[in-house]
Amino acid sequence: MTLSYHLQIVNLLAALLLLISFAMLSQRRITGLITLFAWQGAALAASTALVAWSTHQHHLYYSAALTLVLKVIAMPWYFYRIVKKLDVDRDVEPMINIPTTMLIGIVLVIFAFNLALPISELSGTVMRSTLGIALACVLLAFLMMITRKKAIPQVIGFLAMENSLFFAATSATYGMPLVVELGVALDVMVGVFVLSIFFFQIRETFDSLDLKHMEKLKEK
Repeated sequence: MTLSYHLQIVNLLAALLLLISFAMLSQRRITGLITLFAWQGAALAASTALVAWSTHQHHLYYSAALTLVLKVIAMPWYFYRIVKKLDVDRDVEPMINIPTTMLIGIVLVIFAFNLALPISELSGTVMRSTLGIALACVLLAFLMMITRKKAIPQVIGFLAMENSLFFAATSATYGMPLVVELGVALDVMVGVFVLSIFFFQIRETFDSLDLKHMEKLKEK
C-alpha cells in the first residue's frame, strides 16, 4: 500500500476519533461512556500502528501496544467493575443540556481547526493534516469534564483528553520518546487507582458520586 493510501486511512481514523468525542459528549449512561472510551482507544492504537508502519517509526509500535492494553482492555474492564460494584449505571447528569453542549462543541472544533492551521504548516509529519482534529478532541474532552457532575464521567473525560493529547503529539512530532510515554502510562494507572478509592469514599459518605456533595465538606 502506498503512503497516500495509509494517510487516507489515518484521516478516516482521525474523523472517527472526532465522532467518538461528540458521541461521548451526548452519552447519558456511564457504561455507554466507558464503551466509547474503549473504542476511542482502539482507533488511537490503530492509527498509531499505521503511522509506525508507513513511516518506520518503530517506537510507535510500542505506543500502539501500550494504548491497546491499557485504554482498550485494562481500563474499560476496571471501570466496568467499579460501575458494577458501586451500582451507578444510571444516566449521566450533565450541567448543561445536550443540545447546548453539542453547539458549544461545534464552536470549539471550528476554533481548534483555525488554531491548528498555522502549526500544521510548520510540521513535517505525514499526519500534520490531522492536528486540527486532535486539538478539537482535546477541547471536546475538556468540555465533557467540566459539564459532568459525576466523578466517573469526569475521570473518563480526563483520560479521553490524554488520548487526544497523545494523538496531537503523534500528529505533530511522531509521538513522545518511549520512556516519557511509559512514565505517563504509569502515572495514569496510579491516578486511576487512587481515584477509584476516591469513588468508594464518596459513595460511602454521601451515597452518591455527584461531586456537588463535596461542598458539604467546606468549613462553615
